[in-house]
Amino acid sequence: MNIRWKNLDTTQQIKWVLLVLAVISAIEVINLLSGRSLNQFGNIPRYVPGLKGIIFGPFLHGSLQHFFANIIPLGIFTYLTLQYGAKRYWLVTVWIVLLSGLLVWLFGRSASHIGASGLIYGYFGFLLLAGFLSKSVKLLAISIIVAFFYGGLIFGVMPTTPFVSWESHLFGFIAGVIAARLWAKPTK
Repeated sequence: MNIRWKNLDTTQQIKWVLLVLAVISAIEVINLLSGRSLNQFGNIPRYVPGLKGIIFGPFLHGSLQHFFANIIPLGIFTYLTLQYGAKRYWLVTVWIVLLSGLLVWLFGRSASHIGASGLIYGYFGFLLLAGFLSKSVKLLAISIIVAFFYGGLIFGVMPTTPFVSWESHLFGFIAGVIAARLWAKPTK
């Protein structure tokens, strides 16, 4: 099946990034004003009601520091992933959220896993590999830039910090690498 990947111009891409950041910021404000009551919708491994956290968990944060640590890389990686086109952006995003969330639910330690970092690590894995697979000079340059400026993220997939979902980081990264294998090459 030949799918045409619509490319957005730079203005549309920036508007999309701002919309994503506005939505996640609005959710953060609501969560903050409600005493973090939305965090009950986190991904709780092997707990059937916790399955809803696969979808909702990436939009929730435990503190303002947690939120601010995620918002800038989320914006940058959203913009860079949009360089692959709007449909690929959606495919990659949905894939990362669902696969990493499911893997955390199956294999994560017993805790409420929240935050956009699983998605960020997914974009990171996608952007690192996809440029090399795409055979596009522009996209290869993005992979090299991401590796140079964000390569240190790779250490976040290890269980080094208490209360940080390294599982979300690891499974997000894996989902992103798989997404690169699936959707990095141009359609024929």
